Amino acid sequence: MISPWPVVLADGDVVLRPIKLRDQREWREVNRRNRDWLRPWEATVPPVGPGGPVAQRPTYRQMVRHLRAEANAGRMLPFVIEYRGQLVGQLTVAGITWGSMCSGHVGYWVDSAVAGRGVMPTAVALAVDHCFRVVGLHRMEVCIRPENGPSRRVVEKLGFREEGLRPRYLHIDGAWRDHLVFALTVEEVPEGLLRRWHRTRQQQSANPDK
Repeated sequence: MISPWPVVLADGDVVLRPIKLRDQREWREVNRRNRDWLRPWEATVPPVGPGGPVAQRPTYRQMVRHLRAEANAGRMLPFVIEYRGQLVGQLTVAGITWGSMCSGHVGYWVDSAVAGRGVMPTAVALAVDHCFRVVGLHRMEVCIRPENGPSRRVVEKLGFREEGLRPRYLHIDGAWRDHLVFALTVEEVPEGLLRRWHRTRQQQSANPDK
């Protein structure tokens, strides 16, 4: 029986595993190399009160301890993404809600050096299948800035439904930004999202001009 958490999920060269304190050096290096690539899409903390000071970003250790505490409370699944044995990104299932909703939302980033290789769609598919089949969630959301073309292509490849716009939804890159909402429910992927993604990739390989 697979445990909801902690868990390691894998498909070929792509692995999702829990983030660890000892990942700090590699995690920081990937972030440093991708600073310009990631900055426009990164969550920020708004000033404390009108005209107040800007809140400080947590340190890596503070971030990991917070993620672990949320995971232990059943509200989050914080993964790093490995590709061919190297740390290349992060994926977090957050906002896990039970009761009559049974939902969560997925956030992610990836090293620009491996973008376009199917790493992120595979990682998202692994996480969504785990949430539907093992954790027991019913609905998964991904919220993306309209301007974020690479991230939108991930959910489009996976067949998420676009549900609409949430104005000034999250504080990103220093301001409140609009986000598009994409969603899937478990009934929409009875075969599993990963299997559907594999089939889509095979079709794209067979028909590269489509």
